[in-house]
Amino acid sequence: MPVLVMKFGGTSVATLDRIRRAAKRVGVEVAKGYDVIVIVSAMSGETNKLVGFVNETSPFYDAREYDAVVSSGENVTAGLMALTLQEMDVPARSWQGWQVPLLTTSAHGAARIEDIPTENITRKFEEGMKVAVVAGFQGLSPEARITTLGRGGSDTTAVAFAAAFDAERCDIYTDVDGVYTTDPRICAKARKLDRIAFEEMLELASLGAKVLQTRSVELAMRYKVKLRVLSSFEEVSDEAGTLVTGEEDIMESKVVAGVAYSRDEAKVTLVTVEDRPGIASAIFGTLAEAGVNVDMIVQNISEKNYQHHEGGVTDMTFSCPTDQLKRAEKALEEARTAGKLGYERLETETEVAKVSVVGIGMRSHAGVAAKMFDTLARENINIKIIATSEIKISVLIDRRYMELAVQALHDAFELEKA
Repeated sequence: MPVLVMKFGGTSVATLDRIRRAAKRVGVEVAKGYDVIVIVSAMSGETNKLVGFVNETSPFYDAREYDAVVSSGENVTAGLMALTLQEMDVPARSWQGWQVPLLTTSAHGAARIEDIPTENITRKFEEGMKVAVVAGFQGLSPEARITTLGRGGSDTTAVAFAAAFDAERCDIYTDVDGVYTTDPRICAKARKLDRIAFEEMLELASLGAKVLQTRSVELAMRYKVKLRVLSSFEEVSDEAGTLVTGEEDIMESKVVAGVAYSRDEAKVTLVTVEDRPGIASAIFGTLAEAGVNVDMIVQNISEKNYQHHEGGVTDMTFSCPTDQLKRAEKALEEARTAGKLGYERLETETEVAKVSVVGIGMRSHAGVAAKMFDTLARENINIKIIATSEIKISVLIDRRYMELAVQALHDAFELEKA
């Protein structure tokens, strides 16, 4: 029998009624002849509640026990889903991560999947089970302890199962009905995409689009797992949702597929840094060791060079997430105190946002950057930093202009048109 993987997020299983609704969707796929692997998240809000219990009990908690507690939310949902399917006369069983077993590294709270042996579930399918309901977000370490996969771990679980079982497709059910050209809450003209390439989706996910978790898209691209993003709250048809697939499955792409944004950005400038070989390595090595994710980087000629015509100094500017700014400042100041780095002062700015245009069509079309910059100039929006890749152009701008920039770029590239 062909295998289909279906993943239901927290909002899709938030109540018993919603679990019943999800179970009916599973029943439809079973009736089509599929053996179905259902990956479930904890009921909406449950994981946050469990994390709160852990923090209240033990502020400096043992990460192994943290995983034992927070993984339990998915176990409850898996059992309830299996019971609901059984009430519908669909042969179903729940599976916790260790029962599969889904094998992971030992990094508690942020484990990575190592292997998913298929024998146990395949044998049950052969014996007549039609649905395996698997608790997402969790696995088993080499030390035989429960692990969790971190933020968005259930998406990653679903794609990994689809790859391991060579599934026909992996359907991700969520509270949105697909992937849009941009956030519909910001731009009323945003259009749902029928298809999007893995690379485009990966860029959009990493740039702030919350539809799919970045790790899950990376995994899908590596193993060529077709993903379909659907709403749990709308009728399903063959045309529903957005298919995330290989570039070869998309007949012809628009130059730009979407506009993404991230409002939680900070800009950091190290003023008057010694301009010598190895200085960039010293700065960004220090930040990497502190766990700071640096994004855009610009090296400027220092003001001192203009004022005094002295050689040998530069200014270094970069962006990072706002919640990592304090960590970045602390790491850089400590490096300066220890004599590893020399700079005059540190300047930071938090009222900034990143706006990006993404599209595989950029590879074969010139002029995208010029059009983007011209559009922003017409709106009187100043660009602070620019970063580019083969299929993406990102700019850092004042946060107050973020929504205007998104709307203007969406119009300029005519993304409302199919």
